[in-house]
Amino acid sequence: MRLEGKTALITGASRNIGRQVALTFAREGADLVLNTRSSQEELESVAAQCRELGVNTCTVLGDVSDPERVSQMVQEGIDALGKIDVLVNNVAIRPHRPVLEVSNEEWHHVFATNLDSAFYLIKAVLPGMMERRAGSIIALGGQSAITGRPETATVTAAKSGLLGLMRAVAAEMAPYNIRANMVNPGSTDTQRANPDWYPEFQAVERGSAEHVKDIPLGRQGTVQDIANACLFYASDESAYITGDRMNVVGGRYIV
Repeated sequence: MRLEGKTALITGASRNIGRQVALTFAREGADLVLNTRSSQEELESVAAQCRELGVNTCTVLGDVSDPERVSQMVQEGIDALGKIDVLVNNVAIRPHRPVLEVSNEEWHHVFATNLDSAFYLIKAVLPGMMERRAGSIIALGGQSAITGRPETATVTAAKSGLLGLMRAVAAEMAPYNIRANMVNPGSTDTQRANPDWYPEFQAVERGSAEHVKDIPLGRQGTVQDIANACLFYASDESAYITGDRMNVVGGRYIV
Protein backbone atom coordinates (compact mmCIF):
# COMPACT_ATOMS: atom_id res chain seq x y z
CA MET A 1 0.00 0.00 0.00
CA ARG A 2 1.39 3.35 -1.05
CA LEU A 3 0.50 5.36 2.06
CA GLU A 4 1.06 2.78 4.79
CA GLY A 5 2.58 4.42 7.87
CA LYS A 6 1.44 7.91 6.85
CA THR A 7 -1.25 10.10 8.42
CA ALA A 8 -3.17 12.60 6.29
CA LEU A 9 -5.32 15.59 7.20
CA ILE A 10 -8.01 16.24 4.59
CA THR A 11 -10.24 19.32 4.75
CA GLY A 12 -13.75 19.33 3.29
CA ALA A 13 -13.82 15.54 3.56
CA SER A 14 -17.56 15.04 3.99
CA ARG A 15 -18.48 14.96 0.30
CA ASN A 16 -17.35 15.12 -3.32
CA ILE A 17 -13.59 15.30 -3.94
CA GLY A 18 -12.63 15.40 -0.27
CA ARG A 19 -14.66 12.28 0.47
CA GLN A 20 -13.09 10.39 -2.43
CA VAL A 21 -9.59 11.46 -1.43
CA ALA A 22 -10.26 10.13 2.08
CA LEU A 23 -11.50 6.76 0.81
CA THR A 24 -8.64 6.47 -1.68
CA PHE A 25 -6.03 7.26 0.95
CA ALA A 26 -7.67 4.77 3.34
CA ARG A 27 -7.47 2.01 0.73
CA GLU A 28 -3.75 2.77 0.44
CA GLY A 29 -3.22 2.46 4.19
CA ALA A 30 -3.14 6.05 5.45
CA ASP A 31 -4.52 6.95 8.86
CA LEU A 32 -6.80 9.97 8.54
CA VAL A 33 -7.81 13.21 10.20
CA LEU A 34 -10.99 14.30 8.42
CA ASN A 35 -12.43 17.81 8.59
CA THR A 36 -15.65 19.53 7.66
CA ARG A 37 -17.12 22.80 8.84
CA SER A 38 -20.54 21.61 9.98
CA SER A 39 -21.70 18.45 8.14
CA GLN A 40 -20.95 16.16 11.06
CA GLU A 41 -23.29 13.33 10.06
CA GLU A 42 -21.86 13.15 6.54
CA LEU A 43 -18.32 13.31 7.86
CA GLU A 44 -18.90 10.53 10.37
CA SER A 45 -20.30 8.38 7.55
CA VAL A 46 -17.09 8.86 5.56
CA ALA A 47 -14.99 8.16 8.65
CA ALA A 48 -16.90 4.93 9.27
CA GLN A 49 -16.20 3.75 5.72
CA CYS A 50 -12.50 4.55 6.17
CA ARG A 51 -12.36 2.61 9.44
CA GLU A 52 -13.94 -0.36 7.68
CA LEU A 53 -10.92 -0.27 5.36
CA GLY A 54 -8.72 -0.85 8.39
CA VAL A 55 -7.22 2.57 9.10
CA ASN A 56 -7.35 4.78 12.18
CA THR A 57 -9.60 7.76 11.53
CA CYS A 58 -10.59 10.77 13.62
CA THR A 59 -12.89 13.67 12.73
CA VAL A 60 -12.48 17.37 13.53
CA LEU A 61 -15.20 19.94 12.96
CA GLY A 62 -14.30 23.55 12.31
CA ASP A 63 -14.11 26.47 9.92
CA VAL A 64 -10.68 26.43 8.27
CA SER A 65 -10.84 30.20 7.76
CA ASP A 66 -10.56 30.58 11.55
CA PRO A 67 -6.84 30.45 12.44
CA GLU A 68 -7.42 29.61 16.11
CA ARG A 69 -9.72 26.71 15.25
CA VAL A 70 -7.24 25.46 12.65
CA SER A 71 -4.50 25.28 15.26
CA GLN A 72 -6.84 23.42 17.59
CA MET A 73 -7.93 20.95 14.88
CA VAL A 74 -4.38 20.13 13.87
CA GLN A 75 -3.43 19.54 17.50
CA GLU A 76 -6.51 17.35 17.99
CA GLY A 77 -5.43 15.26 15.01
CA ILE A 78 -1.87 14.95 16.30
CA ASP A 79 -3.11 14.04 19.77
CA ALA A 80 -5.32 11.32 18.29
CA LEU A 81 -2.98 9.84 15.67
CA GLY A 82 0.50 11.06 16.58
CA LYS A 83 1.50 13.09 13.53
CA ILE A 84 0.42 14.56 10.20
CA ASP A 85 2.52 13.58 7.17
CA VAL A 86 0.19 14.74 4.40
CA LEU A 87 -2.06 17.81 4.23
CA VAL A 88 -4.78 18.09 1.59
CA ASN A 89 -6.21 21.62 1.35
CA ASN A 90 -9.52 20.89 -0.34
CA VAL A 91 -12.06 23.41 1.04
CA ALA A 92 -13.16 26.13 -1.38
CA ILE A 93 -16.10 28.26 -2.44
CA ARG A 94 -16.62 29.37 -6.04
CA PRO A 95 -19.16 32.18 -6.39
CA HIS A 96 -19.57 33.65 -9.87
CA ARG A 97 -20.31 37.36 -10.04
CA PRO A 98 -19.36 40.28 -12.32
CA VAL A 99 -16.40 42.10 -10.80
CA LEU A 100 -18.38 45.32 -10.36
CA GLU A 101 -20.96 43.43 -8.31
CA VAL A 102 -18.48 41.79 -5.94
CA SER A 103 -18.79 43.33 -2.49
CA ASN A 104 -15.75 43.90 -0.31
CA GLU A 105 -17.22 41.41 2.15
CA GLU A 106 -17.53 38.68 -0.49
CA TRP A 107 -13.99 39.34 -1.73
CA HIS A 108 -12.58 38.83 1.77
CA HIS A 109 -14.80 35.80 2.42
CA VAL A 110 -13.56 34.01 -0.71
CA PHE A 111 -9.93 34.76 0.13
CA ALA A 112 -10.43 33.64 3.74
CA THR A 113 -11.87 30.30 2.61
CA ASN A 114 -9.79 29.57 -0.49
CA LEU A 115 -6.39 31.04 0.39
CA ASP A 116 -6.05 32.12 4.01
CA SER A 117 -7.18 28.69 5.22
CA ALA A 118 -4.29 27.00 3.40
CA PHE A 119 -1.84 29.41 5.00
CA TYR A 120 -3.20 28.66 8.47
CA LEU A 121 -3.15 24.90 7.90
CA ILE A 122 0.34 24.88 6.44
CA LYS A 123 1.70 26.87 9.39
CA ALA A 124 0.05 24.43 11.79
CA VAL A 125 1.43 21.22 10.23
CA LEU A 126 4.91 22.42 9.26
CA PRO A 127 6.66 22.17 12.65
CA GLY A 128 6.03 18.43 12.90
CA MET A 129 6.97 17.87 9.27
CA MET A 130 10.17 19.85 9.72
CA GLU A 131 11.08 17.85 12.82
CA ARG A 132 10.61 14.57 10.91
CA ARG A 133 12.15 16.07 7.76
CA ALA A 134 9.35 14.75 5.57
CA GLY A 135 5.92 15.81 4.40
CA SER A 136 3.63 16.42 1.45
CA ILE A 137 1.30 19.40 1.17
CA ILE A 138 -1.36 19.30 -1.53
CA ALA A 139 -3.70 22.11 -2.54
CA LEU A 140 -6.78 21.77 -4.73
CA GLY A 141 -6.85 24.53 -7.28
CA GLY A 142 -9.02 24.35 -10.37
CA GLN A 143 -9.45 25.95 -13.75
CA SER A 144 -9.35 29.32 -12.00
CA ALA A 145 -5.69 28.64 -11.19
CA ILE A 146 -4.99 28.03 -14.88
CA THR A 147 -6.85 30.75 -16.74
CA GLY A 148 -9.15 33.69 -16.14
CA ARG A 149 -12.85 33.54 -16.99
CA PRO A 150 -15.59 36.16 -16.80
CA GLU A 151 -17.31 36.61 -13.44
CA THR A 152 -14.64 34.72 -11.47
CA ALA A 153 -12.42 37.56 -10.25
CA THR A 154 -12.53 36.50 -6.60
CA VAL A 155 -11.98 32.80 -7.19
CA THR A 156 -9.31 33.29 -9.86
CA ALA A 157 -7.37 35.74 -7.70
CA ALA A 158 -7.55 33.49 -4.64
CA LYS A 159 -6.63 30.29 -6.48
CA SER A 160 -3.78 32.02 -8.32
CA GLY A 161 -2.54 33.20 -4.94
CA LEU A 162 -2.82 29.64 -3.65
CA LEU A 163 -0.55 28.41 -6.44
CA GLY A 164 1.96 31.11 -5.50
CA LEU A 165 1.78 30.07 -1.85
CA MET A 166 2.45 26.44 -2.73
CA ARG A 167 5.44 27.36 -4.88
CA ALA A 168 6.91 29.56 -2.15
CA VAL A 169 6.41 26.89 0.51
CA ALA A 170 7.94 24.29 -1.80
CA ALA A 171 11.07 26.41 -2.26
CA GLU A 172 11.43 27.23 1.44
CA MET A 173 10.73 23.74 2.74
CA ALA A 174 12.71 21.72 0.19
CA PRO A 175 15.74 21.45 2.53
CA TYR A 176 13.43 19.64 4.99
CA ASN A 177 12.20 17.19 2.33
CA ILE A 178 8.73 18.74 2.54
CA ARG A 179 7.00 18.97 -0.81
CA ALA A 180 4.13 21.26 -1.86
CA ASN A 181 2.11 20.76 -5.04
CA MET A 182 -1.25 21.68 -6.53
CA VAL A 183 -3.91 19.57 -8.24
CA ASN A 184 -6.15 21.50 -10.64
CA PRO A 185 -9.43 19.67 -11.33
CA GLY A 186 -11.29 20.43 -14.51
CA SER A 187 -15.02 19.92 -14.86
CA THR A 188 -15.74 17.11 -12.41
CA ASP A 189 -18.80 15.00 -11.63
CA THR A 190 -19.36 16.47 -8.18
CA GLN A 191 -22.72 17.22 -6.60
CA ARG A 192 -23.32 20.97 -6.76
CA ALA A 193 -24.81 22.27 -3.52
CA ASN A 194 -24.72 25.83 -4.90
CA PRO A 195 -25.89 25.74 -8.53
CA ASP A 196 -25.81 29.54 -8.67
CA TRP A 197 -22.00 29.29 -8.57
CA TYR A 198 -22.09 27.60 -11.99
CA PRO A 199 -24.18 29.77 -14.32
CA GLU A 200 -22.70 28.03 -17.37
CA PHE A 201 -24.81 24.98 -16.55
CA GLN A 202 -28.10 26.85 -16.59
CA ALA A 203 -28.17 26.66 -20.38
CA VAL A 204 -26.04 23.54 -20.94
CA GLU A 205 -26.51 20.30 -19.02
CA ARG A 206 -23.43 19.15 -17.13
CA GLY A 207 -21.85 16.11 -18.72
CA SER A 208 -23.81 16.51 -21.95
CA ALA A 209 -22.21 16.25 -25.38
CA GLU A 210 -22.44 20.03 -25.69
CA HIS A 211 -20.71 20.49 -22.36
CA VAL A 212 -17.77 18.16 -23.03
CA LYS A 213 -17.20 19.06 -26.69
CA ASP A 214 -14.16 21.19 -25.76
CA ILE A 215 -12.59 18.44 -23.63
CA PRO A 216 -10.31 16.29 -25.80
CA LEU A 217 -10.96 13.15 -23.74
CA GLY A 218 -14.67 13.66 -24.33
CA ARG A 219 -15.94 13.37 -20.75
CA GLN A 220 -16.06 15.06 -17.40
CA GLY A 221 -13.50 14.12 -14.81
CA THR A 222 -14.55 11.93 -11.92
CA VAL A 223 -13.84 12.49 -8.25
CA GLN A 224 -11.67 9.36 -8.48
CA ASP A 225 -9.56 11.01 -11.20
CA ILE A 226 -8.85 13.87 -8.80
CA ALA A 227 -8.25 11.57 -5.84
CA ASN A 228 -5.73 9.60 -7.90
CA ALA A 229 -3.75 12.77 -8.58
CA CYS A 230 -3.75 13.61 -4.86
CA LEU A 231 -2.63 10.07 -4.09
CA PHE A 232 0.34 10.45 -6.43
CA TYR A 233 1.46 13.66 -4.71
CA ALA A 234 0.90 12.14 -1.25
CA SER A 235 2.94 9.03 -2.02
CA ASP A 236 6.67 8.55 -2.37
CA GLU A 237 6.14 8.02 -6.09
CA SER A 238 6.29 11.83 -6.43
CA ALA A 239 9.33 12.19 -4.15
CA TYR A 240 11.20 14.31 -6.71
CA ILE A 241 8.32 16.67 -7.54
CA THR A 242 7.66 19.89 -5.65
CA GLY A 243 6.38 23.37 -6.43
CA ASP A 244 4.49 21.94 -9.38
CA ARG A 245 0.88 21.52 -10.48
CA MET A 246 -1.06 18.75 -12.16
CA ASN A 247 -3.92 19.81 -14.44
CA VAL A 248 -6.52 17.02 -14.30
CA VAL A 249 -8.66 18.54 -17.04
CA GLY A 250 -8.94 15.93 -19.78
CA GLY A 251 -6.56 17.79 -22.06
CA ARG A 252 -8.63 20.96 -22.14
CA TYR A 253 -5.62 23.27 -21.97
CA ILE A 254 -3.24 21.47 -24.25
CA VAL A 255 -0.65 23.96 -25.55
